[in-house]
Amino acid sequence: MKILFKLRILQSLWIPQSPSRLFHKDNRCLVSPMVSHYESINRCKEELPDYFNFASDILDKWSQLEKDGKRSAIAAFWWINDKGDEVKWSFEELGFLSRKGANVLSDPCGLQKGDRVIVILPRIPEWWILNVACMRTGIVFIPGTSQLTAKDIFYRLQASKAKCIITNDTLAPTVDSVSPDCQFLKTKLIVSECSRDGWLNFKELLKVAPADHNCIKTKSQDPMLIYFTSGSTGPPKMVEHSHSSYGLGFTVSGRYWLNLTPLDIFWNTSDTGWVKSAWSSLFSPWSCGSCVFIHYMPQFEPATVANTLSRYPITTFCTAPTAYCMLVQHGLTSYKFMSLRHCVTGGEPLNPEVMEQWKTQTGLDIYEGYGQTETVTICANVKGMKIKPGSMGKASPPYDVQVVDDWGNILPRGEEGNIAIRIKPTRPFCLFSCYLDNPEKTASTERGNFYITGDRGRMDEEEHFWFVGRADDIINSSGYRIGPFEVESALIEHPAVAESAVVSSPDPIRGEVVKAFVVLAPAFVLHDPAKLALELQEHVKKVTAPYKYPRKVEFVQELPKTVAGKIQRKVLRNKEWGRT
Repeated sequence: MKILFKLRILQSLWIPQSPSRLFHKDNRCLVSPMVSHYESINRCKEELPDYFNFASDILDKWSQLEKDGKRSAIAAFWWINDKGDEVKWSFEELGFLSRKGANVLSDPCGLQKGDRVIVILPRIPEWWILNVACMRTGIVFIPGTSQLTAKDIFYRLQASKAKCIITNDTLAPTVDSVSPDCQFLKTKLIVSECSRDGWLNFKELLKVAPADHNCIKTKSQDPMLIYFTSGSTGPPKMVEHSHSSYGLGFTVSGRYWLNLTPLDIFWNTSDTGWVKSAWSSLFSPWSCGSCVFIHYMPQFEPATVANTLSRYPITTFCTAPTAYCMLVQHGLTSYKFMSLRHCVTGGEPLNPEVMEQWKTQTGLDIYEGYGQTETVTICANVKGMKIKPGSMGKASPPYDVQVVDDWGNILPRGEEGNIAIRIKPTRPFCLFSCYLDNPEKTASTERGNFYITGDRGRMDEEEHFWFVGRADDIINSSGYRIGPFEVESALIEHPAVAESAVVSSPDPIRGEVVKAFVVLAPAFVLHDPAKLALELQEHVKKVTAPYKYPRKVEFVQELPKTVAGKIQRKVLRNKEWGRT
């Protein structure tokens, strides 16, 4: 069913780019009519098309502009590692490889439109090939971080009913340990130089796959992506996005928050398992015809990042606030970033002091943005806008963002409440479709005419938004969102633990870390607390993903509870943060 948008031209909250950014020296426009058309949809000036596919309607259009000489010779994808290896693709080469990848998924993998595929790969070029190949075939792409454990993988395979899993040599043994019990899993595809029993080899199949493939016709509202959240009161939930929500939804933020054009080279450091990688390593830059730059780094190393920004002609850089903190602590005054002109961040609040130090050391501002797995960019500081340190900026089209009370009533300016997006009378096309197989959770996010983000904030008189805190118990450590429920579930499996409560605790580097308050079983009360804390930390690392383990452990006699017996995490969290 066609979704109708208001035809009146909305007054934009965004500051347009200067004309000098929009033209070459020969006055050839940097923004194609194709991109302007999709930006108009974001601004509610045009209707959402009945059918849309990012691969055919965006990527293939850029490929054609390359052939016609209307796009510069800059690469579409540029990948490097510390060993000196390098991969560069034009949009035409990306199309060639992704069509071959689409044929691999269709045959011999035997996958069809609507089938779900879990992809757990580090930052290697095949992740991008497979992403686009899934779009071409209508297969639903489900990313996962490489730190997932056997328990995590099993849960995701069962919950999603995925018919295929794609990973590398590192995680293949883990997958093999759980796959016999996964009744929906039909195919295992490995990205490796070597063969493995029971697995199809993607690299080998890609070499011999035909390059001819007709992109399947997908409706705008057909499912394209599923992301697993970190649950605070239960298992991770599945967030479903359509072909239009991400495929079209990042056009405006790519142009204005990220300030991208076809002349730009954009480096985003996010792990492929996290939603920010889709935001800033795929949809936003490729919507604008920019080059996606990737450095294969198993871990974030400030010296490596600084050297890369100095050595390569990267114009736009995005990393987490924690990473900016690590970079300024490393010291940047001895480096010269000759090409870098625009820096952005998101995922957690940016400390104004870090912003000031970055400005002092590099001469560049950091433009903060705000969004969720369920959304595209909700708010952002954009080029040309006055930056208020600590503010998330203004609302991003097409969202009508307000601060509301618990019943969905708009609150006065300056008053704290729930950050919310208007969904009635028309639900924004770039909002998630639903929490898959969980209608109760989907319904619980609505209050009156609004979708409630779960975050608390306020809006000032100039319509800038200010983040106050999360309404739930999610812990955001170095950009990793960690649900207390998962950590508590791991702790309770240890015989020493009678009860536990997990909350955030302040940390000068990571912003916040996981802290566990533990009530010991009677038989362990007299054990050495330091050794027992270390034992519990190692236990959690083994049972769940390593980044989720409690970096702080405190043994207590009892936990604060309501009269109904529910643990009051808020009491413990307030204690950690020195709040009354």
